Amino acid sequence: MEKERKKEREFVFEFRSLMFENKKIPHYLWIERVSVLRFNLFHQWPLHFFSFFWFNFLYCRSITNATMAKRRSSGFLSCGTGNPIDDCWRCDPHWEKNRRRLADCAIGFGKHATGGRDGKIYVVTDSSDHDPVNPKPGTLRHAVIQDEPLWIIFARDMKIKLKEELLMNSFKTIDGRGADVHIAGGPCITVQYVTNIIIHGINIHDCKRGGNAYVRDSPSHYGWRTISDGDGVSIFGGSHVWVDHCSLSNCNDGMIDAIHGSTAITISNNYLTHHNKVMLLGHSDTYKRDKNMQVTIAFNHFGEGLVQRMPRCRHGYFHVVNNDYTHWEMYAIGGSADPTINSQGNRFLAPNDADNKEVTKHEDAPQSQWKHWNWRSEGDLMLNGAFFTASGTGASSSYAKASSLGARPSSVVSTLTAGAGALVCKKGSRC
Repeated sequence: MEKERKKEREFVFEFRSLMFENKKIPHYLWIERVSVLRFNLFHQWPLHFFSFFWFNFLYCRSITNATMAKRRSSGFLSCGTGNPIDDCWRCDPHWEKNRRRLADCAIGFGKHATGGRDGKIYVVTDSSDHDPVNPKPGTLRHAVIQDEPLWIIFARDMKIKLKEELLMNSFKTIDGRGADVHIAGGPCITVQYVTNIIIHGINIHDCKRGGNAYVRDSPSHYGWRTISDGDGVSIFGGSHVWVDHCSLSNCNDGMIDAIHGSTAITISNNYLTHHNKVMLLGHSDTYKRDKNMQVTIAFNHFGEGLVQRMPRCRHGYFHVVNNDYTHWEMYAIGGSADPTINSQGNRFLAPNDADNKEVTKHEDAPQSQWKHWNWRSEGDLMLNGAFFTASGTGASSSYAKASSLGARPSSVVSTLTAGAGALVCKKGSRC
């Protein structure tokens, strides 16, 4: 017995040492060492419930604290993280002169979104939005409605309060790098029946409903808009859309919704906080055109104050890969109407509430139906009692349509997502 207690004390000592070392060794290596230590403790003393419970509590808390510290670190080195998007462009100190290179760094189902890569640079110099029908040159609204491809950047830090929805035209990139850009306090972004859109590096929050007004969507057309939902980014019948490195919070309805036949979408490297219904993918259980929807959700951090729908899926094919889930109140991933959900290499930290530790929610159907839906978890890390309810027969053809990139090990998720959200990029240095 004394020998066993001595060994247990050695485990505790090693863990405490690791807690002090988390700033001295590479973050991914620290996570892996703690994970191995936790595994050994459980298998060495599977009946020592209190020891393992105590360790598990400290383990979860230390990972959360270390991850938050890592994200706050202004000295984070973006090169060689294993995040294929960031490693493609963030190591370039001359990123400002090579902005359009970003379009070649996309991954997943939205990887062919070119945005305004083949067009001119448009510099937004005016943060106003006084007239949605006749937008002033130099404003963001004037830029996004043009017919030709445009790569849209900002002359300085801006807070843009839109008077009505920002209706985007095809082949546009909104690139907030180098400025602190907020779209907030009014209606936000709508991608409706257009294609090849990139939204990168902006803050989208406190979005409100708009509508019952005329709004221009091209130089030659404007029309009457009914009441909008108040989404952060609403994708309605859009294709080849990439939303990357944005920070989103506190919108009226969804933060990012894709409905009505939208497809070829990647949602990556975003930091999402303080919201209820986070992400809806699929219009309704009866809208069958969403059966062809394909969406990649990768390298995002689902953070504090989130409740549900990360995402909530219908009908289509969804690849949820290498995301960090540090908070939910009801569930993380849900769906109805037989969607295929491929969850790989994510990290799920369950809430302390014993009734809400399940990652998944099969909605609007009895078990006799949802047991046939193809939902799987591969290589996901479940913490604090989190668990994933898989279903379906594991048909390879379905998961082939829900696979868009190779998943990295869940042990390195904190490194892959450390830069999630809008970045602080300075000219002449790595972003």
